[in-house]
Amino acid sequence: MDNEREIATLGGGCFWCLEAVYQQVRGVRAVESGYTGGHVNHPTYEQVCGGDTGHAEVVRVSFDPSVITFREILEIFFGIHDPTTLDRQGNDVGTQYRSAIFTHSEAQRATAEYVMREVAAQQLYDAPLVTQVEPAQPYWRAEESHQNYFQSHPNQGYCSYVISPKLAKFRQKFAHLLNR
Repeated sequence: MDNEREIATLGGGCFWCLEAVYQQVRGVRAVESGYTGGHVNHPTYEQVCGGDTGHAEVVRVSFDPSVITFREILEIFFGIHDPTTLDRQGNDVGTQYRSAIFTHSEAQRATAEYVMREVAAQQLYDAPLVTQVEPAQPYWRAEESHQNYFQSHPNQGYCSYVISPKLAKFRQKFAHLLNR
């Protein structure tokens, strides 16, 4: 991390959804899909989907903190996935789809915990948050076929029925944070 770039590593279900959203955020310089939080080096998509590696599907968001703050990155995160369902997002079930924030500094950990307390206090959800906050762990970039997935396959079924509505919700709720 430096004054011009910071990294956020977030798990909120399928990485394709998170990637598609964060690619549209002002101040985000790069978004990459990958895996973290597990015990296998260089896991494959098939291994992670099998649920035995302990990894979460995540996005690694590189952003300019002078344009968008880590707090705003997290506000988007909590606005685009359900942080109350343990190891599940919609029809995607398993620990690889867990809600998690992998922090890269003590400041990120403190911010994550603060934002989670705020979200809980706002009672936006009918159930308690299950989002895990953990220190960043070894990260593995997902295969090339998983990078820029929505951009490459906008008419694919999952993209049309899951990602497109999530993007529409994001654009409406966070219009002030969109790239222009």
